Amino acid sequence: MASDKKPLATSAPAAVPISDTSNGLGSADSPARNTKSTTTTDTSAPAPKDTKPTVQATTTDQTHDDDSVNPQDFQGEVQTNNDLPTIDTLRKIEMYTVLDSNGKTRTFKSLYAGHNSPRRVLIVFIRHFFCGNCQEYLRTLSASVTPEALLQLPVSTFIAVIGCGAPELINSYIKETGCPFPVYADPTRRLYTELGMVRTLALGPRPAYLQGKSVAHTVVSGVVQGLKQVKSGLVMKMGDQKQVGGEFLFEPATLTLDTPVTTPRSEEEKKLEPPSEDDKPDHQEEPQVEEKRVTWCHRMRNTRDHAEMPELMEVLGLDGNGAPIKDKKRWEKALRTRKGTGLSMASQMSRMSIDTRHSNNGDMKAQDPPHRHDG
Repeated sequence: MASDKKPLATSAPAAVPISDTSNGLGSADSPARNTKSTTTTDTSAPAPKDTKPTVQATTTDQTHDDDSVNPQDFQGEVQTNNDLPTIDTLRKIEMYTVLDSNGKTRTFKSLYAGHNSPRRVLIVFIRHFFCGNCQEYLRTLSASVTPEALLQLPVSTFIAVIGCGAPELINSYIKETGCPFPVYADPTRRLYTELGMVRTLALGPRPAYLQGKSVAHTVVSGVVQGLKQVKSGLVMKMGDQKQVGGEFLFEPATLTLDTPVTTPRSEEEKKLEPPSEDDKPDHQEEPQVEEKRVTWCHRMRNTRDHAEMPELMEVLGLDGNGAPIKDKKRWEKALRTRKGTGLSMASQMSRMSIDTRHSNNGDMKAQDPPHRHDG
């Protein structure tokens, strides 16, 4: 006699959320290593009005090349693009505020424009303040792009860093990374959103700037730093773990090397320091200053997707490619890959430096007395 019992239906396993294995917080649910392509889409953050995301897939050759250097950690990239922010977008966000380590507010525009501002400012947006990947990036950046090197450029150039955590963590962040450049906080993440930066937990391929550091190393680093902030109550104020950043270069809108309407103090005294909103002229009328725009930018597509040192140094107009790493294949990839889009003033600065050297050599030759040839 046939049984009337029906086989029990097997239910599909519940989806397990992907955790951020790069920062050491909530890293129990580690992603599978055989995953080749994963796209994380965030529906909570509004899409920027001036930026239309485009899908950029990882090619098979690139994935194979990464696997030959290191096993896959977690492949995948989020949808984004590197379109330059429009003038309308910059005008919309120029009065947004960021916070310094003391909690003092200043406008976003004051970081890159003003009567005492350097003419060129690279703003690096990092992830949260416990992200081991971004900390390694700033360590590599600080070693490759030094303040002394920036002072040698013919046009005043400066770097500022913005994170999405609490400003109370800035001092410990600077101490941890040794970053010589000022760090600010945008805990609201409004700048990130309006400038088209996205949210994702995808690790992506391992970059050269990690200097061979493993995922375990960055995880442990994030955990240790978090534990240090338990007593202070800042352990959960490091910022949005999903938020990724990018790099934006602000330069004169005219892209000219001519003297600006008002000469920045850094041009007169050659001091590498951020402008101060309190440093204003005695008279009430605000002096006319150069209009700035973004001439080059790069938005991260995963949590380890900052622009590599060779590209940054090229965009800034610095000589060299930064300190090479032991991993030759990964270093060669960093040398040939360009992630950002735009055209900076670097080529003009290079031509100006060459013309100056030629002019100086000509003057030295003209001053040399003619040699006598006695027969």
